Amino acid sequence: MVLPMSRATRAASRLVPEIPLLRRGSKQHQAAEEVAVPAHFVCPISLDLMRDPVTAPTGITYDRESVEGWLARGNARCPVTGRPLRLADLVPNHATRRMIQDWCVANRASGVERVPTPKVPLGDADAAEAVAALSRAAGRGDVAGCGAAASRARALGKESDRNRRCLAAAGAARALAAAFGRLAGERVEGAGAASGALGEILAAATVFFPLDDEARRCIASPASLKSLVSVMAHGGELAARASAAVVLRELASSADGRTLEAVSRTPGMCDALVCLVRSPVSAPATKAALVTAYYLASASDRAAARLAEFGAVPALVELLVDADKGTSEKALAALDGVLGADAGLVAARGHALAVPVLVKKMFRVSDMATEFAVSALWRLCRAGDAGAAACRSEALRVGAFQKLLLLLQVGCVGVTKERASELLKLLNGSRSSVECIETVDFKGLKRPF
Repeated sequence: MVLPMSRATRAASRLVPEIPLLRRGSKQHQAAEEVAVPAHFVCPISLDLMRDPVTAPTGITYDRESVEGWLARGNARCPVTGRPLRLADLVPNHATRRMIQDWCVANRASGVERVPTPKVPLGDADAAEAVAALSRAAGRGDVAGCGAAASRARALGKESDRNRRCLAAAGAARALAAAFGRLAGERVEGAGAASGALGEILAAATVFFPLDDEARRCIASPASLKSLVSVMAHGGELAARASAAVVLRELASSADGRTLEAVSRTPGMCDALVCLVRSPVSAPATKAALVTAYYLASASDRAAARLAEFGAVPALVELLVDADKGTSEKALAALDGVLGADAGLVAARGHALAVPVLVKKMFRVSDMATEFAVSALWRLCRAGDAGAAACRSEALRVGAFQKLLLLLQVGCVGVTKERASELLKLLNGSRSSVECIETVDFKGLKRPF
């Protein structure tokens, strides 16, 4: 039976012999006329110019990435003919690829970039050997060998999704986690061999997310966690520190309460996370540290207190001042978690920017940011002591009452609605102070409080 997509594809090939190509060249090329791509150079799946053409036994030629993605999504038939198709059946079409390259060169003046010659994809046997080489190096304690094997696995995995899937199926993630565990305990300060090898292993592990249970258990061992903290805090290369933070986030986001407790109790863990927020090494590392801090603080009051002890509150508040959307969401989540501890509340109530920043982020970021900003402000204002009263006065001064009123007007649900309503009642009892009203927040307001 021919699939509907097959009929559409054949009809398109008959009616549209040439498909326009949008160029991605330099500015002087952007104003040139569009170049029409010959139909036999276009992949029937993506409808884009093929970069690595492969031919199925059905006689149809596809771009390798497109057809492999089609098969990886559980499809087992040729998209055009509907006949059975396996990954092993695909054969590189070198003739078509050379014709495409010649056509690109001929149209270079119009801004068409030459399609590079694709690398040979990794076979199952090659993937198994690459993983075995890493395991052998780890087994004999060869630090340099582990680093080299991990670097090769990472490079191969990043070449294509096909390579990554082959290596993952061969157990690359488990081998990398085991190698990291074998090297755990090595001194990683500075730019020594152990630091470099551990950094290469962690960088390679990020290519094969999500990690399976066995790999996570290996990295969650006490010795591995200590080494992870050492790399994150003292690794010689910034890239290694960033990779350590990303791997830790992967572990924390998929761990149970017991594992999170073990992570939070690892010496230096909370200090290292706060340092990554206070002194960023990269945007991904900062976001990874924020997510990990959120999970730790949410799972354990002790972890929240430890994070506060190492200065998480001022670091988070100052980060929030000019943070983008993604960073704001994660920083607000971490801050809300840290405020679950008394030490976090004390630190936030003593910071001049804490309340203004939370009120500022309550709107115009995202629903998630609003949820955490309201929760954090509720934590600061709900007590009956002098610190909470000062926060309520400050919240009124910077326009929190009006923003909460508008929030309830435009709609919020669940815990956020409950806490916003409670905050309004708390602030309403303190409205004798001077208010700073942001009139823009009243747009669309239809009823008074």
